[in-house]
Amino acid sequence: MLLIKKSVFFYLTLIIVALIFTFAFTRVHNTKNAVNNQVEYTILIEIDEKRLYLFEDDSLIKSYPIASGTQSMPSPIGTWKITNKGKWGKGFGGYWMGLNVTWGTYGIHGTTREDSIGSAASHGCIRMYRKDAKELYNTVPEGTVVIIRNGIFGPFGTGFRNLEPGDRGADVLVVQQRLKELQYFKGKVSGIYGEDLKNAVHKFQSDKNLEVKNAITRKDYNAMGFIEFE
Repeated sequence: MLLIKKSVFFYLTLIIVALIFTFAFTRVHNTKNAVNNQVEYTILIEIDEKRLYLFEDDSLIKSYPIASGTQSMPSPIGTWKITNKGKWGKGFGGYWMGLNVTWGTYGIHGTTREDSIGSAASHGCIRMYRKDAKELYNTVPEGTVVIIRNGIFGPFGTGFRNLEPGDRGADVLVVQQRLKELQYFKGKVSGIYGEDLKNAVHKFQSDKNLEVKNAITRKDYNAMGFIEFE
């Protein structure tokens, strides 16, 4: 009788241990799955379309109208991340999502000038209707990838613009990169047209028998190897 009781106790103990192990394993496994299956958002902004597209994993889930930068103050073409979020004042529609652009402060935000949505009207930021900015703000976390494109010319948006000292943008950054490759530009590739880039441009223009001037024009672009197709 004692032997039977000991056997029952032994098997009960094994069952309890097995149940505890199974529960612990399942909990860890589910936790790992929850982490691995975390939703990943991506934002695609098409400047020429004046639209912002929100993707959840690989699926398009939302599309919003936007306003973009003007030709002289373009939105930053490239691939960025949202690095900070804040409920800013009325001028930003109450919601701000900042991007890690190297040549200035740019972000996605709401606006009090909702009549500007659908046009090129900002200083480079992406404007949204306030209700849309709030919805996007509450959906995407910091670290979300933001891809900004503009037409077929890549960093040059819809074409070449004349660059002058003080200008900023993806086109300035690409010119810096090209002149660095050609061993004219020795400064930091920042996307800002400063004194170091001006000196490099003057030297390049002189060597290529171009007019030596501060402005970077179509002839200068072409001499650097950038060709705009009509």
